[in-house]
Amino acid sequence: MNLFVFYVCIVTNPKKTVLDTDMTNDLVRRLQEHYESRGQAEKFAGKFYCHRLVYWEHHSTTGTFETRLTGRRKSKVGGEKRN
Repeated sequence: MNLFVFYVCIVTNPKKTVLDTDMTNDLVRRLQEHYESRGQAEKFAGKFYCHRLVYWEHHSTTGTFETRLTGRRKSKVGGEKRN
C-alpha cells in the first residue's frame, strides 16, 4: 500500500492583505515556486506577491478518496470568512 503525503497551506503577501490557499505534495518546492512567480500577472500568487507562509497542515493518505478529502480541506480552509 502506498502512502501519499499532502500539505494544505495558506500564503500571504508581504503587506498581509491577500491570502491564497494551496495543496501540494512538496511544501518547500511549492513555496519556492510562489516566490519565483512574483510579479507574474497570469498567476494569482504572482500577481499579488503571495509567497509568505502563514499556515500549513500535513496530511498522509493511502488512496485517492483521502486525496479528495484533502482537496476538500483546502477548499474549506480557503472558503473561511476573514475579519
